[in-house]
Amino acid sequence: MRLLRLLLVLYCVGVFGFLILPLLIVVPVSFSAGAYLQFPPPGWSLRWYRMYFSDPQWLDATWLSLRVAAVTVLLSVTLGSAAALALVRLPFPGIGLLRAILMMPLVVPSIVLAIAVYSVYVRLHLVGSFWGIVLAHTILALPFAVVLMVAGLQRVDRRLEEASYTMGASAARTFLKVTFPIVRPSLFAAAVFAFITSWDEVILMLFIGGSAGTTLPLRMFSFLRTEINPVIAAVSTLLLLLAALVFGLSEWMKRRSVVRALP
Repeated sequence: MRLLRLLLVLYCVGVFGFLILPLLIVVPVSFSAGAYLQFPPPGWSLRWYRMYFSDPQWLDATWLSLRVAAVTVLLSVTLGSAAALALVRLPFPGIGLLRAILMMPLVVPSIVLAIAVYSVYVRLHLVGSFWGIVLAHTILALPFAVVLMVAGLQRVDRRLEEASYTMGASAARTFLKVTFPIVRPSLFAAAVFAFITSWDEVILMLFIGGSAGTTLPLRMFSFLRTEINPVIAAVSTLLLLLAALVFGLSEWMKRRSVVRALP
């Protein structure tokens, strides 16, 4: 038993090391004074960060990704919450089929989904439009929002809501004061997953991006095919900082909710 536990620990350490080791290389390379991707760096400089913040192509791609991700979060969390509420509170015949349909974007390969979306968008003249991109990203993010919100709503004790109604509270006030504080961690988690799903999408953008512009992941993908300078490492480091900030905020909210739940 101890041997199996030791092997499991070693395996986990090996996996985490394999995943983290590239990060330990990317960050130093982003401060390299060299003209090419080189490790260890021949010197230290902030030139690649200055290049990123002074290049309109990089900044436009970042701004487009932020706008698309923000609207995607709003739509996917709103629609996902409504769908989860129906799945949990309004059971009806065929609910299993509806669950399966909502989960389809997680099952279907990205390239197949991209081709299907493109074929529909061509007829609707949505290729190259901002709202077309947002709609496609919302389709990808919606399953995460539904799963997380279903889990959150299932934790809500209906008796608490009934007690609120009995005391004369309206449906809106009951939701804000009783239901929302309970599902808030799930709501935040759904927003985080929706943001990451939208921010990281490349394949769909290759098909439907068009004249709407280039998102940051697509810009990075295209850049790596033609350039090998460390500005890509600088962008990757900034994305790591963004991810650390998001997950740090998530952990802070989780701890805060736990503290509030304590007597």
